[in-house]
Amino acid sequence: DVADWSGAFVPARSVAGRLNLLAAGTGSKSGNRTAICTLQADRVREVLVSEGATIAADLDGEDGRFHVVSGTLTEGWSLPAARLSLLTDHELFGRSHVRAQPRKARPAREAFFADFSPGDYVVHLEHGVGRYETTVRMQVEGSEREYALVQYAGTDRLYVPSDQLERLTRYIGVADAAPTLNKLGGGEWGRTRQRAERAAEEIAGELIDIYSKRASRPGHAFDPDSPWQNELESSFPYEETPDQARAVDDVKSDMESPRPMDRLLCADVGYGKTEVAVRAAFKAVMGGRQAAILVPTTILAQQHYETLCDRYSGFPIRVEALSRFRSPAQQRDILQRLATGEIDVLVGTHRLLGKDVKFKSLGLLIIDEEQRFGVKHKEQLKRLRESMDVLTLTATPIPRTLHMGLVGIREISVIETPPEGRLPVKTYLQPFDERLVREAIVREMDRDGQVYFVHNKVSTIEAIAERVRQLVPDARVLVGHGQMDESQLERVMLDFAHREADVLISSTIIENGLDIPNVNTIVVNGAHRLGLTQLYQLRGRVGRSDNQAYAYLLYPLDAHLSHDAMRRMEAVFEAQELGAGFSIAMRDLEIRGAGNLLGAEQSGHAAAIGFDLYTRMISDAVERIQGKSVEEPVTVSLDLPLRMFLPPTFIANEHERLMYYRRLAAVG
Repeated sequence: DVADWSGAFVPARSVAGRLNLLAAGTGSKSGNRTAICTLQADRVREVLVSEGATIAADLDGEDGRFHVVSGTLTEGWSLPAARLSLLTDHELFGRSHVRAQPRKARPAREAFFADFSPGDYVVHLEHGVGRYETTVRMQVEGSEREYALVQYAGTDRLYVPSDQLERLTRYIGVADAAPTLNKLGGGEWGRTRQRAERAAEEIAGELIDIYSKRASRPGHAFDPDSPWQNELESSFPYEETPDQARAVDDVKSDMESPRPMDRLLCADVGYGKTEVAVRAAFKAVMGGRQAAILVPTTILAQQHYETLCDRYSGFPIRVEALSRFRSPAQQRDILQRLATGEIDVLVGTHRLLGKDVKFKSLGLLIIDEEQRFGVKHKEQLKRLRESMDVLTLTATPIPRTLHMGLVGIREISVIETPPEGRLPVKTYLQPFDERLVREAIVREMDRDGQVYFVHNKVSTIEAIAERVRQLVPDARVLVGHGQMDESQLERVMLDFAHREADVLISSTIIENGLDIPNVNTIVVNGAHRLGLTQLYQLRGRVGRSDNQAYAYLLYPLDAHLSHDAMRRMEAVFEAQELGAGFSIAMRDLEIRGAGNLLGAEQSGHAAAIGFDLYTRMISDAVERIQGKSVEEPVTVSLDLPLRMFLPPTFIANEHERLMYYRRLAAVG
C-alpha cells in the first residue's frame, strides 16, 4: 500500500559521474531496481551495458534492473522499503538544470524602427518622410477610431488609421541633418523611391560579389553532433533560453554546411554568448579540426581559457592560451604543439594573428568583440573568412557589421532573453559630485560588495585614487590601467577578483573581460568622453548576479558638452531594460548616421527615404539577385461602422497605445 510508504522516501545517493560504481552497487546482487531520468540517456545506457548491467523496458519483474529514459528532473529519491530508486543528472553528474523563465521579446529591429515619439521623423511607405505629431480620435462615416497625425511639407497633414500603423517607421538619415519633408500627392516621393531602388540594386550587386567569393570557396562540412557533443551540452548547468538554443542551432547548421560560416552573434554581456562559443569549438574539435578564439584583451583571454578548461574537464580536449602573460619560452612551446596538432583549442589576443602562429588544421575562428581590433587585423580576418568558419561575438555590433546583418548578406543571431533572476542596472546620469561618489561606494561596501571606478586619463588616475581614499578612508583601493607593466596589471586584477580590495580605479581596460559577480556598482567619471558602445559595455560589467546593480555616468559640472556626447550618455541612460545591446547599436547608428557605413554616394538615398526603407530595398534586391522570390506586402483595409480604438482608460500612455496598435495591425 503506497500510504504505508509515506515518509519513507530519502534522498538518492550521488555517484558523481562514476557510473561503473553505480552498475556494481545497484546491480543484481543488491536486489534494487533503478529508474534513471537523464539528458544523456544514450551515453548512460552505453556505460551501464559495458559494465554488465541489465537495461529493461520497464521496472516490472526481476530486481537488479535499470530503466533509462531521456528527460530532466530537479533531483531523485530512494524508497528503501520497495528497493526502488530514481536518479537524475543531479545524482549522476553532480549537476541539475535550472529552468530559465523565458521572456517573450519582439524582434530587435522591428521594435527599434516601430518606436517613435511626438516630434520624431517618420517614413510612410506611400507618402514619404513626415514628422509625427500626436494621436487624435475622430469619427469618420460612422466609424470612430484613433489616428496618428503626421505633418508633411507646408500645411499638408496625414491621418494614419491605427490599423495601418505598420506602414509608418522611424526615420534615420545621415548624421544630424534634418530631412526634407515630402509633399502629399504628386510624384515626388515615387521618383525618390525609384532612384533609391536603382541604387539599391547596384549596392546589392556589389555585396553579392564580395560574399559570393566566400560562398564559392569550398569550406569544411562538419559531421552532425557526436554523443560527446550531447554530453557536453547536457552538462550546462542552466536550461537554455529559447533564443540561445536557436543561436546554437544556427551555428551548428552553418558548420555542417559546405559553405564557410560567417555568423554574427549579438547578445548582452552575460546572456550566453560564451556558451555558444564553447559548443561551437567543441564541435570543431570533434570534427577533427582545431579552433581558435580571438579576444581583444589578455584578461579576457585568461577568462575564456579558464571557462573552456572547466567546461571541457571531462573530455580529452587540450586547451591553451597565448597572450602577453605567457613567457617567451612558454609561447614557443605552445606554437610548436599547435603546429603538430597537440593543441585543440587556442585562446589568445591579436598575438594569434602573428606570422609565426601556424595551425595544423584550423577549422573554426571565433572572434570576440571584433570592433576592438585595428584595421590591419581586420584585413587579416577578412582573408580568413574566405576559407574557414567564422563566428563573431558582440554585445553591440559595429554599424557596418550591423548593416550587413540587417540586409541579409551576413547571418545574424540575436539573444535577447535575460538569464533567470537578472535585474536591469539602475543608471544615473548627472554632474560629478563627491558626496554622490562617497555614498555610492559606502552603500556597496555596506552590502559586502565591490566597486569599479572608471577614470580614463592615466595622467591623473593616481590623483583620483588618492581623492577616493580621502572620501572613503575605510575603502581598500587598487589602481589598474593599460600603461602598467603586464605582470603588475595582472596582479592588480587578480587581487581585486579575490576580494583583496573594495574599489578598483581603472581606465576603460575593464570594458571587456572582467567578470566579477561581486561587483555591483560602477562609477564612470568623464562619461562624456567615451563612445556609446564603451559606455554600454562598461555598464555591462556590473549586474552579473541576482543583486541590484547601479551605474553612475558622471560628467564635469562646468563642461561644455557636445550634442552627440549628451545623446550618447542619454542613450545608455534610457536603455535600462534588459537585453538592450542591439538597440544600443541601432542608436549608435542613429547618432553617427547611416552615411558612415553606406558611403557618400549611397548616403544621399538613405537621407531621402530613411535607413530602414533603404536597407529593406537592398535586402530585397539581394534576394532577387540570388533568385529568391520577393513578395510585395498586400494591404487589406476593412472599414466597419464601429467604434474601434484602445481607450486611454485601458492604456493611458500614448506611446504604449501606438505599440499595441502596430502589433494588432501586423497580425496575420
